[in-house]
Amino acid sequence: MLPPKISSVIVKSNHKSSGRSLNVILFLGCTAAIFYYSWLPSSNLRTESYLPQIIIDWTSEYLNLRTAVPFLALGYLCEVLQDVTDYKAIKYFFVRPQTVIICAVIVCLAEAGQFFISDRHPDFMDIFFGIAGGICGGTAALSFKKLNHYFLNKNA
Repeated sequence: MLPPKISSVIVKSNHKSSGRSLNVILFLGCTAAIFYYSWLPSSNLRTESYLPQIIIDWTSEYLNLRTAVPFLALGYLCEVLQDVTDYKAIKYFFVRPQTVIICAVIVCLAEAGQFFISDRHPDFMDIFFGIAGGICGGTAALSFKKLNHYFLNKNA
């Protein structure tokens, strides 16, 4: 039997690794969803019968803005996956450059894939909204991290 101090360290370690693996799975799932919806044969989501009608109507109305929505989650997950232990070392007000680069690469690959689909065409506004969504999601994650650190560590 392990002493209580050692067993609590082991439990915390397992909890952190399981949380990180869940974030990685969510990140990969979000990325796969971005590629799936970007590479559908038609930009109209009416063919996706499992989606609620309100979402189909909204995406038909806001063609470019809908690109930002999954990138909100992707930017959030990018920031969460980049562990920071020294919160005083965070010098970025918005997001880290790595988050912007990851979101930009994914949105550019998704738009480039549309060159090979007959009824689809890439759009620079989709690239803009994808990067903007990633920045907004990353900013939200960074804000939550800073607020969490501030409220949980009053002596910091």
